[in-house]
Amino acid sequence: MRTLTIQTSPSYNIFIQKGLLSKAGEHIRDITTAKTAVIVTDDAVAPLYAKTVQKSLQNAGFFVETFVFPHGEESKCHKVLIALYDFLLQKGVTRSDLLVALGGGVVGDLTGFAAASYMRGIDFVMIPTTLLSQVDSSVGGKTAVNLQEGKNIVGAFWQPRLVLCDPDTLLSLSEDILKDGVAECVKYGFIRDEKILDLLLDGVMKNIEEIITRCIAIKKQVVERDEHDHGERMILNFGHTLAHAIERYYHYQTYTHGKAVAIGMVYITRAAVKQGATPKETFDKMLAVLAALGLPTSCDAPLEELLPLCARDKKRETSGINIILAKQVGQCEIVKKPLNEFYAFFQ
Repeated sequence: MRTLTIQTSPSYNIFIQKGLLSKAGEHIRDITTAKTAVIVTDDAVAPLYAKTVQKSLQNAGFFVETFVFPHGEESKCHKVLIALYDFLLQKGVTRSDLLVALGGGVVGDLTGFAAASYMRGIDFVMIPTTLLSQVDSSVGGKTAVNLQEGKNIVGAFWQPRLVLCDPDTLLSLSEDILKDGVAECVKYGFIRDEKILDLLLDGVMKNIEEIITRCIAIKKQVVERDEHDHGERMILNFGHTLAHAIERYYHYQTYTHGKAVAIGMVYITRAAVKQGATPKETFDKMLAVLAALGLPTSCDAPLEELLPLCARDKKRETSGINIILAKQVGQCEIVKKPLNEFYAFFQ
């Protein structure tokens, strides 16, 4: 089993191993004295894995409740959040109990924010079941729900007590959803570790544990130095400002998060090449890698309509927008631009 320890407040371990799902209870029991564990999952993941995790938790001495909500980005909202609060109250869940987020990024974000805010904070554990959530959203303590005006606008930094990554859960993903996570892995390759790109091109599932470990190791280093996203951690948003605009433009229907990130990386890098901030070789490699992995590099949304949506992104500050540029493969830079210069950057 591969183990990484995230030195935040509090610190916690990330375990990566095939077959880990059936051992979840014993690992969770090692980090808590809670009597009740509430599995929070969606209606796509529940039929696949909820019984396995429930049985494992019960075998470890937990009383288990399960809250299931409709899958999809539209469920990452206050309506579902309030329903979860009500469920926890009805079941008598206390501050000494814990939540278990079983699913992808939506499940993790929603559960984490519920844990951060219910009774002013209770423990939670992440069991990510998609590649995107395993390499990115389950690590680092960012939790949130969406507003109609944008993604992740209301949230909190709340670190999990434990993260359990079982690569076997990826076998149940459609190729489409798996590619969502592959795009985030490409992001890590371009901002910090070119070897990840080689592993992806050699075969995603063939090298899956090494890919997951390398991506998490990058996030570990960044999060430990900038837990609350005031500086270096912003590099993890490479491609994301435009990605969130693309998702919103299409009402979260046409492009999933990872595919929008792929397009966002291309758009920002193309502009950076035009402005002389990035070598053309970096852009050419990006296009080649994304094409080889079956990821999109453009969309039909007019850029002049996407850019104003970026101004509503949570990464905007009063003085402007922080954008991340890939200077070379494996090397990036954070650049702050006033809003007018941000628009001009894409001209």
